[in-house]
Amino acid sequence: MLIHDLTAVLSAFLASLVEVVEAFTIVLAVGVTSGWRPALLGTGAGLAVLTVLIGVLGPLLNAVPLEAMQGVIGLLLLLFGMRWLRKAVLRAAGRIPLHDEEAAFAKERKLLAGRPGFAAGTVAFQGVLLEGIEVVFIVIAVGTGRGLLGAASLGAAAAAVLVLAAGFVLHRPLSLVPENTLKFIVGVMLSAFGTFWLGESVGAAWPGADFSLLPMALGFLFAAIIGVRIAEARI
Repeated sequence: MLIHDLTAVLSAFLASLVEVVEAFTIVLAVGVTSGWRPALLGTGAGLAVLTVLIGVLGPLLNAVPLEAMQGVIGLLLLLFGMRWLRKAVLRAAGRIPLHDEEAAFAKERKLLAGRPGFAAGTVAFQGVLLEGIEVVFIVIAVGTGRGLLGAASLGAAAAAVLVLAAGFVLHRPLSLVPENTLKFIVGVMLSAFGTFWLGESVGAAWPGADFSLLPMALGFLFAAIIGVRIAEARI
């Protein structure tokens, strides 16, 4: 269904956009503070490990029964989405600080000051690997089961290209990206996907089939907005 394809691509794109922006901030801090050689070496090593991880996971996914895979991924995706949504609600309510890429960049530069090249390169490696693992998980979660791994991967790749192009041009942290708003939206979408997959795994007949994703997402959005109001009232 077209609605399912578009939702998968959009979810992968937006979620990956957030993770790639955060990874870019770390790599940029390493490059500016300790030199571009350790930054690029660390980034390359992180991407190499991610490539191996994807190569290992691919065949394993094909060997798992569809229903079992939908249930496990659905549960993980729901928990993952709810974690993003919880933090987004608390940020929107002012209970925890908004994420600031400029501040994150300054913090990374302070931590990197005086570190030798190898140590700085490991920071870039860890940043790329950790954020990349989240991207891989999201792509697998939203693309598995309906033959949408290719579409979800394209969404993630488009996010990476967009961030890298913007970073190359601006050569500074991408603080203009509305990261907190994106996390709110992605939390809603991933939670809806998780609920959908869990239902599919136990044979639930969703009204409207794939179109049921829309009312699910609206339900999570409405609940999150209420959560923001409740959290604001408790400040």
